[in-house]
Amino acid sequence: MTMPTSKIDVLNLSGKKVGSLELAEEVFGGINEDLLWEAVKHYRAAHRAGTHATKNKRLVSGAGRKLWRQKGTGRARVGSIRSPLWRHGGTVHGPQPRSYDYQLPRKKLLGALRSALAAKLADGKLVVVEAFDLEKPKTAEMREALDALGAAKTALVVEASSKAGNRNLELSSRNLAGVELVAGNQVHPYHLLRYEHAIFSRPALEKLQESLKASAPKRGEADVETDAPARRKRASEVA
Repeated sequence: MTMPTSKIDVLNLSGKKVGSLELAEEVFGGINEDLLWEAVKHYRAAHRAGTHATKNKRLVSGAGRKLWRQKGTGRARVGSIRSPLWRHGGTVHGPQPRSYDYQLPRKKLLGALRSALAAKLADGKLVVVEAFDLEKPKTAEMREALDALGAAKTALVVEASSKAGNRNLELSSRNLAGVELVAGNQVHPYHLLRYEHAIFSRPALEKLQESLKASAPKRGEADVETDAPARRKRASEVA
């Protein structure tokens, strides 16, 4: 069964319509806020520096001699001035450098990416241009193009990945505040949610859409997942 599709206008860098692009319902059909939250949490955790550290008994300054004899003084025994029980002593079980990265299932990440694209489309913040054809690397011309496309504030610019790359686009956009350029195969849900507008070149969105469409669950699988809680409830009632 073929799912219905919607269309989005394809513009040139002057903001004029030059065509249209069909959007697959499998990719732009729904928004799962839980998946978006998980994807953003995973992205931010993976980018934490994790360089925090405290000094333990071995690292703090101070002599290691025994302050007084073990017995006969009437005082509590103590082995070193660096003891965690003492002021300026070492920290027990304090934070140490570590990585906060963890594994996020690929299906969840792709589902979050579909949801982020659908959210951008629903908000009217998804823009598709025929191509980023810049004759020369000029930041001012790139700024004019973004203003013509309605991206006056922050924008994520997505170009199709290629070996040669679009050098003029890279040089024109790298000095613009609030503008980030990424390849189509490196788009993350966090990028789409962070910037107000998402501007895709037509080849980049077509390639990304085909990839996400192939990984989207089929209608039958979605129905099975949807009915699973009801089946479990009926089974528990019978038991």
